[in-house]
Amino acid sequence: MESTTFYFEQPGEINREKTLELAKLRADALGIKSIVVASTIGKTGVLAVQVFKGYKVIVVTHVFGFREPNTNEFLDKNREFVENHGGIVLTAAHAFGGLQRALAPEGTHPHPGLAMGDVIAMALRTFGQGTKVALECAAMAADAGYVRTDEDIVSIGGTGLGADTALVLCPAPTHRFFNTRVHEIICKPRL
Repeated sequence: MESTTFYFEQPGEINREKTLELAKLRADALGIKSIVVASTIGKTGVLAVQVFKGYKVIVVTHVFGFREPNTNEFLDKNREFVENHGGIVLTAAHAFGGLQRALAPEGTHPHPGLAMGDVIAMALRTFGQGTKVALECAAMAADAGYVRTDEDIVSIGGTGLGADTALVLCPAPTHRFFNTRVHEIICKPRL
């Protein structure tokens, strides 16, 4: 099998539309119908449900309180749009963060290496922030039962507020994360 990987010259939201376009082309070529996409405020989620109309689109958000107490960055109008267009919004504890983040002083992240999730996240970031995010969101979607663990999906992550990485993978839930299989890198920033 031959496939092409597209490399962006820089990371971030300037790549959002191209990432979704490339992901759609590859999903169509492989017959993949489940798409996981990270979205902080909802712009990427809104665009994803439009690009992937007719697909199962799971939009993964930050947890409530990620930036400030009792708030979620995912805008209500974007949540409504995603859900009204058949998408699923998943808000859950970060697979690589979770409880160990409670050990850090308020407003900081724990010292790298303090917990296994941090080590895994740091290792995945060597491929780019979007790779780490795409893998973490895929595990979260598997945890919630929104994707099967015996079928390939396309998982899309990014750097900052925009999608810049898309992977073809077979996901695993968090407690079996190392069963995840990344089959293809559709696109990512060239770091």
